[in-house]
Amino acid sequence: MNEDLSILTRKASPPDVTLAYGDAADQVADVRYGSRGSELPLLVLIHGGFWKPEYDRTHAEAMSSALAEAGWTTLTLEYRRVSGEPDVTLEDVASALGSLPTRVEQHNGQVLLVGHSAGGHLVLWAAVRCANVRLQGVLALAPAADLQMAHALNLGDGAVQRFLGVPPVNRPDVDPMCLSAPNVAVTILQGSDDEIVPPAVPASYCVAFPNTRLVQLPDCGHFALIDPASRAWEAVLRELSQLGQC
Repeated sequence: MNEDLSILTRKASPPDVTLAYGDAADQVADVRYGSRGSELPLLVLIHGGFWKPEYDRTHAEAMSSALAEAGWTTLTLEYRRVSGEPDVTLEDVASALGSLPTRVEQHNGQVLLVGHSAGGHLVLWAAVRCANVRLQGVLALAPAADLQMAHALNLGDGAVQRFLGVPPVNRPDVDPMCLSAPNVAVTILQGSDDEIVPPAVPASYCVAFPNTRLVQLPDCGHFALIDPASRAWEAVLRELSQLGQC
């Protein structure tokens, strides 16, 4: 389907504060406070872009701003993206999750992870690997949840091998399919017409981990899931509300 790419460059309100969790320029996260934040879990947002250096958190700003306007306090992570060095990315995600939530005000102490595309892969990985987070649940939006399938389908023009530096079979520790099941509620929201991360990829994860809630949206592509102006946005808010009450 024809994707509306305007979300990739859409302007949003600036963050209330930006926190650093390391010395590198990409080791930062933006905080936006929501009016009901103290009643709700902190939303930690991890952007996508097939782990490529050229795609940063800029395209997640409109989503972060809209979620804050809906009442949530949001923390939008940036992380280093170095081709062939996945451990750099994973270390940043783990470090940020281990240190930043306690530095953010106006949330109830719990964390909901929200990730899109490659960020969906990262939140599924973090749900298992980052045990020091007071995690309440995970919302993965069109996640690259099965790295071997994503590699076989050549998603992102070889993005998986570019990210890993080797075929995914050589790095099972990075593939959510090869990890244990998360011990929190996981919801996957997927567009039926997504050609960037096809529905078969998250469906494979749901077969491996049948406790995962899979919600497929008809006539929906890849970027609509992070676009507050799309018809899919109501479903995003609904699933977050449900996870926030778990």
